[in-house]
Amino acid sequence: MLEEQKKSYGLFDRCKEFVLEIWTFCDDIPDSATGRNVTYQLTRSASSVGANFRAAFRGRSVKEYIAKLGIALEESDETCYWLELIQAYPKWSDLHAEAAVLHKEANELTAIITSLIKKKKQQLYV
Repeated sequence: MLEEQKKSYGLFDRCKEFVLEIWTFCDDIPDSATGRNVTYQLTRSASSVGANFRAAFRGRSVKEYIAKLGIALEESDETCYWLELIQAYPKWSDLHAEAAVLHKEANELTAIITSLIKKKKQQLYV
């Protein structure tokens, strides 16, 4: 797994930067019942992407690596969902542009994680 960590092509940093950008973005979400719920869900799911991506490379086996990446994948997809909701909510139109940028990054991370899982499964089951 250490070899794979070295080949992560800056993804550890990219995940960390993404989480920090989400946190900064969430500071701009209105402090209302809806805003607090979205902020909680969005910060939780985005943070979990980075945490589980990192944990995958600390896995004790290939199956654990795949499982942790699977969790990161689910969380990145959930992050996309919350960002889509923000973009669809007319009351938060001032947040739509930034949510779109973050959504693009979340989609890219989702695609990368999907690719890593597929590649590792091919190596495992060949």
